[in-house]
Amino acid sequence: MNTYATVVLAAGKGTRMRSTLPKMLHPLAGLPLLAHVLKSVEAIPSTAAFAALDDTLSPHRPVLVLGHESEQVAASFGDRCLYAIQPEQLGTGHAVLMAQSVVDALEPLPQTVLVCYGDTPLVRSEVLASVVAEHIKSRAVVTFLTACTDQPSDYGRVVRDSQGGVREIVEVKRATSEQLRIREVNSGVYCFDRAWLWSTLQALPRNPAGEYYLTDLVAIAGTQELPIATVQGSLEETVGVNNRLQLAEAEHIVRRRILEHHMYAGVTITDPATTYIDEEVEIAPDTVILPGTMITGKTTIGSWCRIGPGTTIDCSVIGDRCTIQSSVLEEAILEDDVRVGPFGHCRAGAHLACSVRMGNFGEVKNSYIGPETDMHHFSYIGDATVGSHVNIAAGVITSNYDGKEKHHTNIGDGAFIGCDTTLVAPITVGDHAYTGAGAVVRKDVSPYSLVVGVPAHLLRTLRPTDDATSSVRDPIP
Repeated sequence: MNTYATVVLAAGKGTRMRSTLPKMLHPLAGLPLLAHVLKSVEAIPSTAAFAALDDTLSPHRPVLVLGHESEQVAASFGDRCLYAIQPEQLGTGHAVLMAQSVVDALEPLPQTVLVCYGDTPLVRSEVLASVVAEHIKSRAVVTFLTACTDQPSDYGRVVRDSQGGVREIVEVKRATSEQLRIREVNSGVYCFDRAWLWSTLQALPRNPAGEYYLTDLVAIAGTQELPIATVQGSLEETVGVNNRLQLAEAEHIVRRRILEHHMYAGVTITDPATTYIDEEVEIAPDTVILPGTMITGKTTIGSWCRIGPGTTIDCSVIGDRCTIQSSVLEEAILEDDVRVGPFGHCRAGAHLACSVRMGNFGEVKNSYIGPETDMHHFSYIGDATVGSHVNIAAGVITSNYDGKEKHHTNIGDGAFIGCDTTLVAPITVGDHAYTGAGAVVRKDVSPYSLVVGVPAHLLRTLRPTDDATSSVRDPIP
């Protein structure tokens, strides 16, 4: 089977970003800038454009050509890629040549080399696949992506002969006034015949700027009367990000695409203009996202949920039929039929089991809340395990920190924790136990006990009822 290699150029310093963070690692919709390009590269074989080649062509891992802060960039992507280093910034042609030894060591040896830029996060896998497919179909030595625009700006112009064949790509600095009126421009995605690419790059002369331009290969192929193919796409696909303004513009486009993807997949987003969803978020059909909602990280949301308004969710797992209103979730797990808010806060490690109801201004941290438990407003549960069918009344807190260490609280099934109770950890409240309003509980509470006061003391023993799952227990008269 034939193979192809992808070379991603990512060696630039990105000085216009004015940042100590490498340009390729700047976040865009929850992923590093370069990760968007790699995601598109890796998805090429799954596209419709690639389907006809699926049985005859397979990819290798992408080769990243790095320069500035190469160790930091490589550490971010690890074994996902292969790496080549461009020690001097001598142009795009020189950057591709630096990948030769890595590409030629691949097994089986690829016959085709796809080249794209690491700072073009808007390029889609379908576009890259169409360039590869056209290259194989036309048996060209070079195939490249073009676009037509009424504002060609500083893009290289595609010069064709009277029969429509490509003759060269002329950079703006070298273009004549007539060439500057050409609307077809180079979009910066190329496919090359590998053997021709290396031999031609090695003989490529420096241009007047002292660099080696990849675009000059097109003119060489034209002079040699070798087959050149083009694919026309959208200029938006290959817009580069060189500064913070362009990063913000790319973010707007990427987020619009993400929202469109979810809406086409059956998610209702009532106000896309105020909704922010990261690239890695997964949402099942029939969920409704209300205005002012931000969902980030590797978050998964089930079906028939209602999220928002004014809700922030990060790196969390949410089951089916959950309602989260005006609340914040971070690294939390919500099982099915959970209700949170308004103004709830589930911090890292919060796990709310099926049918938990968490009221206004409740907060949970590093705790498991059992099924059918009610946690009412202004309550804080931290470093705790709470059983099923528990009633946690308003103002309840677990006092989990003694100034030096965090301690754990256990609350048994069917317990009733009265308003403004303070549970001083480490402590265990047994199954079906009660605490009176305002109690400060410093010692373990036995099952079926009622404790009251400051500090809390046993008032009486409770009588078990026939319904062992009930959250309401009648004290012995």
